[in-house]
Amino acid sequence: MSAALPGVALKRAVSRRKSIIMVIAKVWQLVRRPEGEPTVEDFLCVEEELPACSEGDSLLILEPDAPDWFSSSVSEIGSSLTVSNADDFTHVLVEAVALSIDPYMRYKARQIPLNTPMFGSQVAKVVESKNPELPVGTHLVHYEGWRTYTVLTSQHLKDKEHFGVMCLPEMGDLPKSLGIGILGMPGNTAYFGFLDICKPKAGDVVLVNGAAGAVGSAVVQIAKLKGCRVIAFAGSDEKVAWVKELGADHAFNYKTMNIGEALSKVAPKGVNIYFDNVGGKFTAQALPHMADYGVVSLCGAISTYNEEVDIGVPSLRSPFNEGTVIWKQLHIEGFLVFRWKARWMEGLKQLREWIEQGKLKYKETVFQGFEKMPSAFIGLFHGENTGKTVVVP
Repeated sequence: MSAALPGVALKRAVSRRKSIIMVIAKVWQLVRRPEGEPTVEDFLCVEEELPACSEGDSLLILEPDAPDWFSSSVSEIGSSLTVSNADDFTHVLVEAVALSIDPYMRYKARQIPLNTPMFGSQVAKVVESKNPELPVGTHLVHYEGWRTYTVLTSQHLKDKEHFGVMCLPEMGDLPKSLGIGILGMPGNTAYFGFLDICKPKAGDVVLVNGAAGAVGSAVVQIAKLKGCRVIAFAGSDEKVAWVKELGADHAFNYKTMNIGEALSKVAPKGVNIYFDNVGGKFTAQALPHMADYGVVSLCGAISTYNEEVDIGVPSLRSPFNEGTVIWKQLHIEGFLVFRWKARWMEGLKQLREWIEQGKLKYKETVFQGFEKMPSAFIGLFHGENTGKTVVVP
């Protein structure tokens, strides 16, 4: 492996036995633990040689013990996978089409081994395949990180933490990048994290922060579809204007408006549902304005991600005042979207239907060039994105 150089993506390498095509993948590795806000120096772009698919390789195999949700999600979108002997070692070569940038990656930067690819998902296109059922040009979503080319083996189907490899649902004329956005993990985060946890009723007062982000903007619109009154907060006047276009009844710039004063004015009887993407001081200020028996769906806490407090470590810095929680009898629930993996296509189908009906809008902040991965990631913590952040290599 050597330091990355711009330029050639494919080259021919000659061995003593035969001539094969080698693929040069560019890979962003995490080489240093971020201290506070990540910096470009925490990452290093390297080159990696990958072998092409050899004769007889399949695009993808479904292991006999593969989880049921994977096979059901494939059948939902009308695709089929070849079932192969578990002892076979098969692989598929894919090229990144769109790479996802998400706040949760800051947590991952504390967990993954150094000098390995930075964690993340991407929409990728099959560039080599011997399987006629899934030919070259098939699009997939996988979680192998910040890299331009990837060899995916049957072992990736055994990934229990996330989804391993999934076929991209039929997108029609919609951008394939939506498979890592509103028609992917962020979309289902909004869909299930709001509807299943909060169980909204018409007339409920709903508070959403991070409301111009990939998840928050979807929650705002879903809440309106369910007949709720929505109070939204975002980080700039331009974002506030967009959130109002999405249908929010009240929208504020949290940088220029006192959160408590705003909520006292527009929700004098309290907030029934709080979908929290920000945490920290915002939540501490918002919590006293919850109505009795209110529900908090704790999706994220981007304001705290750069603090050096690890998951599972005791902390006395919670924004959730125990007295407020007890006396208001609040229900507070954190979640990871992969809880709903068995219902994954249910969410995506409904979200796509709303998009096609003009009821659900989305935005993407697109960075051109694989070299932009670290700067796009760092930009999340400065509010540089509206909607979903995507890097097109």
